[in-house]
Amino acid sequence: MAQAAIVTHGVGRTFGDKVAVDDVDLTVETGEVYGFLGPNGAGKSTLTRMLCTLLAPTSGRATVAGHDVVRRPTDVRLDIGVALQDAALDEKQTGVEMLRLQGRFYGLTARETDRRLAELRELIDIGDALDQRVSTYSGGMKRRLDLALALVHNPRVLFLDEPTTGLDPLSRSAVWSEVRRLNTELGMTVFLTTQYLEEADALADRVGIINRGAIVAEGTPADLKRSIGTDVLVVDVGDQVEQARSALARLDAAAGIGGVETDGRTIMVSVEHGTRAVSPIALALDREGIAVRELALRRPTLDDVFFRVTGQRIQDDEGPA
Repeated sequence: MAQAAIVTHGVGRTFGDKVAVDDVDLTVETGEVYGFLGPNGAGKSTLTRMLCTLLAPTSGRATVAGHDVVRRPTDVRLDIGVALQDAALDEKQTGVEMLRLQGRFYGLTARETDRRLAELRELIDIGDALDQRVSTYSGGMKRRLDLALALVHNPRVLFLDEPTTGLDPLSRSAVWSEVRRLNTELGMTVFLTTQYLEEADALADRVGIINRGAIVAEGTPADLKRSIGTDVLVVDVGDQVEQARSALARLDAAAGIGGVETDGRTIMVSVEHGTRAVSPIALALDREGIAVRELALRRPTLDDVFFRVTGQRIQDDEGPA
């Protein structure tokens, strides 16, 4: 059995008296795409930086590509590629110059670097701008160049921190295709931090959600969504949210309600069989004089899972992590 690509045992990180990461146990198997989600301030960036050897843990132990992140950080860095949210690019160089320099850093010959540059040009997709100074690039162009820099040496483990932020839909699709190719054809392990739930749903074999420094949910996207229920009934009840919650709490088990969440004017009811549950839920609300302004039935999403375990919607989560 192949050695796991990432393993942590009781990893923690404090800043003074603040606990940023709290006793995290995590295993990412070799060849896996692992989606990592968390609300603002949950600890996801702190944990990612520890795994990339940019920040030392204050407790516990972690290995990446078989190397201890504290005892053998250089070995870790040689085996990983990293594209963080804040791209560290030299704006006085051209894209080509940066890619060639990165190749030399990793011991590639000039011929090997040329070959990799040719392979990565399609992914970079910025045309003649690759020969221009980085200072002339847009934010999206810088993101694409940063991803290419992380891939120059064909790393064993690739860390991507929101890799498609700022990209147009076509460029985002190209990055998704490249991530899939790297994973399926080269067996590259990918640790993907993303704010786009459809990205995690489309790419990740498993998803982990961190909140207040601890992993609070983990599993395949399908299993996590299944934990919510077969269907989700979304009901707009205006300013009668609490009355609606109380009314639904009194329904018997026959209604098949798995859980009730509230978000502003809306209640989300997790149910096993949506079409069967619509009538008893609507009647229960009507008996209490609660006006239903809008009612919709849909399948659970990762955002529903995220909201249940963190109390937040990921699209409302902005700022540093």
